[in-house]
This record gives sequence, C-alpha cells and structure tokens, in this order.
Amino acid sequence: MKDKVVVITGANSGIGKAAALRFATEGYHVVMACRNMEISEAVQRQIKTESNNPHVDLMKIDVSSFESIRAFYSAYINKYPHLDILIHNAAYLNHGEKEYKLSPEHIEISFATNAFGPMLMTQLLADHLERSLDPRVLAACTTNIKNFFDPKRKIDFDNLRGEYQGTRRYSSYKMYGDSKMALLLLTFKMAEQFKSRGIKVNALQINRIRLSKETMRKLSPLWKGLAWLQNLTNPSPAGMAENYYHICTSDEFSQETGCLINHKREIVQPSISEKGFEQLKNIFGSSTYPQYATDRQTIEKIWSMGEELIRRNN
Repeated sequence: MKDKVVVITGANSGIGKAAALRFATEGYHVVMACRNMEISEAVQRQIKTESNNPHVDLMKIDVSSFESIRAFYSAYINKYPHLDILIHNAAYLNHGEKEYKLSPEHIEISFATNAFGPMLMTQLLADHLERSLDPRVLAACTTNIKNFFDPKRKIDFDNLRGEYQGTRRYSSYKMYGDSKMALLLLTFKMAEQFKSRGIKVNALQINRIRLSKETMRKLSPLWKGLAWLQNLTNPSPAGMAENYYHICTSDEFSQETGCLINHKREIVQPSISEKGFEQLKNIFGSSTYPQYATDRQTIEKIWSMGEELIRRNN
C-alpha cells in the first residue's frame, strides 16, 4: 500500500491522529496535513514507530487560510504524482468564544475552516485525485446538524464575513453547527461536480467521541469541566478512525458518492417528516438528516458563495 497516498488534515490529535495511525499500520503513505508543526512532529515520530511505517510525512497547512491551502497544494503536487484518499478531518470549534474571529480572507473562522477551506482544497487536488484508480474524499460532519430539524434554524448567510459582528450576538456553537451543515451541502455538490471524473465524495456524521488533551486545553474552565465528565463515558477516537478507514478503502463504499454515513456505517437518508413522533425519531436517532440539507436553493447559494470567495481571493 506504500504507493497509495492518503492526506488527512488535523492529523496530530483525536480522530485524525488515530486515523493516521490506522492507515500507516496498513502500509499506506500517509500525509499529515497540520497547522501546528511543533506538536505534529512528535506525533509523526510516534506514528512511524507504532506502525513501523517510515512513509508518514508531515506538511504544513492552515485550513482556514486560502493562501496556506494553495501553498500546501503547490508543495504536494511537486512531491506526489497522485492522491488516492483525501480526508477533511480538521475543524474549528472554540467552546465559549464570544467574539467573531475572521480568517486571513475575512471569512468567519468556523466557515473558513470547516466549509470553504475543504471546498478549495478538494478543487485544487481534483486532478491528482483523478489519477488514482479509486479516488475517495471524506468530510467529517457532526450530529450538530440535527439542530436543523428545527424549522426556524437557518445558516446566517448575511453574517459569514462578520458583517454584524458589532450588533449580532456571536455563538461559537451555532457557527460550528452552521458551518458543518454548510460542509454537508458542499459535499453533496462536490459529489455531483466530480462524479464524471470518478471521484467519490462522502461525509461521515461524527457522534460522541472522547476529546483529546489538545482539544481540552483550548476550552474555557466551564466547558473543560463538562468535557471531562463526558469523556468518562465517550468512546475513544479509534472507533471513528476505523470508520474513516473502512469508508475510504472498502468495496462496500467503492461506488457510493454524495452520501452522509453515520457511525454505524449506514447511509443516512433525508427525513420524511419533521413533526410529532417522527421528529423525535429524527432527533434521537441516527438514520435521518434534516430536510434543510436537500434544499437546492440553499445548496447552490453556499456553493456560489464559496466560488465567489475563492475567486476573489485568488
């Protein structure tokens, strides 16, 4: 498998780290695409040792920055002739943050990292993916999108560049959920765009998971306490990393594209009804996603916004 290349963003902690180890153990050529090189270098050495695989490379990227993504792309194509698997694992969520934070391109940081960054990265690497015999792209989604079962919940398209940062209350939790819904919408659109090129694009809905020490350090004292309590019962990242591996390598998903897959490796369907008992099943189950994600106008709106931001910052 050393000729098969997998790129994993945010591969220095949590599920990303566990996934990098899983692929490396199977003999894949792993590219850890990370922002913090000091932390990542130690993790890279650890993965090489534990997997007995020397083909674990580390490349710098800040997924919130278009400039950084383009620099990563230039470095990647100069080093690797193709790409087999691209996993968008990196995400931004700073629990308790109360003020808008913008990316270098002046995009709200959650949307820059969790939605538009992966969009640009996939577009840039599409030619290299097309050279693979079985190219697959996987985006890490979240159960937070269930908030969109609320018919009043919408993405605040008018405030994704901090237009109302002085007058509208900022919620990092809402922005995270909105940006992950945007990522799902973009996943569906990219699956359509790349289907004729043989590139499969899917999303995995991440459920409860034990937070890493690196993530815990970023939390405010209140959120840190709550996370510590949840970690007592939450499963380790290894199980979700196994889902990454299975979805990106197995025959079971070799022909699937434009899907949201849950932690049980089942393809999630759009909800039929969002009222009464059916709504309770939607909220507490794992087999449906909100009808909001099927709205063509919303899909085209987030796609057009992404294309405009990418074009404007080229």
